[in-house]
Order: sequence, then C-alpha cells, then structure tokens
Amino acid sequence: MNISIITVGKLKEKYLKLGIDEYLKRLSAYAKMEIIEVPDEKAPEELSETEMIQVKQKEGERILSKVHPDAHVIALAIEGKMKSSEELADSLDKLATYGKSKIAFVIGGSLGLSQEVLQRADEKLSFSKMTFPHQLMKLILLEQVYRAFRINRGEPYHK
Repeated sequence: MNISIITVGKLKEKYLKLGIDEYLKRLSAYAKMEIIEVPDEKAPEELSETEMIQVKQKEGERILSKVHPDAHVIALAIEGKMKSSEELADSLDKLATYGKSKIAFVIGGSLGLSQEVLQRADEKLSFSKMTFPHQLMKLILLEQVYRAFRINRGEPYHK
C-alpha cells in the first residue's frame, strides 16, 4: 500500500519532527509512506471572507497538484465522519482489499481546505470536533495509521 500525507506548510517544530520520524520508521514495515508538504499561502493575520477563500484556493491548487489521479483521497476536515481506531483500520483494510493501493490523506493549512479539495475527496475524516494545529495532525494521523495496521495484523497495541 502507498500512503501519502499531503499537507500545507513546512514542519518546523523539532519535537513533532522526532515523533513523525518515529512513526514513519514503524510504518515502513507495513506500507510505503510519503509526506508531501506544499507551501502555505502568506497572508495577514486579519482576513476578509473573500481573502480567506482565496488563500484556501491557492493552497488547494498546490494540494491537488500532488494528488495522484488513482488515489483514494481522505480529507481531514472537522465536518468529516468520526471513526474509532478499529473503524479506520477496517476502512484501510477494505481499500486494500478492493484494489485501492494509493491513499492520500490531506491536511489543510490553518484556514482549512478549499471547496475544490473537499470535492475531490472520496471521504472526509474528522478526529474530533476540536481544532488541532495542522502540524500536530500529521503526528496524530501517523499514529492512527500505524495503529490501524497493527489492528489489521492482529498485533498487540495498547488500547
């Protein structure tokens, strides 16, 4: 299975990078993993609604340029479906079973994802009704993907 995590912005925090590197190492036994970072759009702190849409559209164009045409796209979005770890594991297992070997998880920037990215998504996944920093979401997502592979293989992993 080939899994891409396409995300807006470059990871700067060393402590997050260490965690991400650890999970990428663990996941290498289960899947080919790739993290693709696209540049975030520079914008002032205060934005009008129109300016927010424009920023999301520019970031969305960058994201979509990195999505493989055959990829099953899972957008991380607060309005997405919440799943348990077991349900995520089952979803990934079913995708593999039905020949969807390319999966792209998409994490937007601080303003979220553009409508174009959400429309391209095959599904929307929410980790919580809470908002998390998009850089932290990379680590959380990798941990859950790792947990999903462990669950699917019947390997022990703490509850």
